[in-house]
Amino acid sequence: MRIAVYQARTGIDPAANADALARAVADAAAGGAAILFTPEMSGLLDRDRERAAPHYRREGDDLVLVRVREAARAQGIWVELGSLALLAEEGERLVNRSFLIDDQGEIRARYDKMHLFDVDLPTGESWRESASFAAGEAPVLADSPLGPLGLSICYDLRFPGLYARLSEAGAAVLSIPAAFTVPTGEAHWHVLLRARAIEAEAFVVAAAQGGNHEDGRATYGHSLVIDPWGRVLLDMGADSPALGFAELDMAVLGDVRTRIPVLAHRRLIPEAVRA
Repeated sequence: MRIAVYQARTGIDPAANADALARAVADAAAGGAAILFTPEMSGLLDRDRERAAPHYRREGDDLVLVRVREAARAQGIWVELGSLALLAEEGERLVNRSFLIDDQGEIRARYDKMHLFDVDLPTGESWRESASFAAGEAPVLADSPLGPLGLSICYDLRFPGLYARLSEAGAAVLSIPAAFTVPTGEAHWHVLLRARAIEAEAFVVAAAQGGNHEDGRATYGHSLVIDPWGRVLLDMGADSPALGFAELDMAVLGDVRTRIPVLAHRRLIPEAVRA
């Protein structure tokens, strides 16, 4: 199964970002992909909250979501829209929401990021997602052209329990769109993604933001596709925007799960007992 991965350098203008995404959808379809994966915050990436605030919409009114759904329908391709920052259904809080969109432009699944990134980095950068965003409540698994697809977003990557739940539910592929910073990307991106693929015995598709953005941040790039044995099938490096393609041999799933049947051997782990 051929897939496409869009590595973006999302900016502060949602209309421009929507144009770029629509072009990526068309190019992915022209390249023979059954589904396109895009990064976290594909519609807007702006650390200036005051400047960004006028662009936030509820799901039904979001320009980028409308354009991507239209493009998916026009091109006859599925899209895993990594995430958008949207106003929650009630109140003024935001959600970081991923969408699985089918080839008719219909939304098949939604997932709100469960783990929020609050940290002060040695570089002086400070991130407080919980100051603006509400956390999601549950994992989401959805049917896709690749089989059961488990949805997650960026910082979720550091919580293997989420992927254990998705693999137990039957996930064949894990989507992990992200906007990793450069220092954390250099240190942890490849090793964590390969670990999730090996532990879950599933393909991992991680579409990433990459480069120097309009709001002043720098993201790591290196969108990856990894097979259930931990082999890297695609590494898009640091250049962006860019579109990459990979072939997923779904027969590898059965081979790996037969050779090392960890999913069958996994036990429910009780709380640790202090000795």
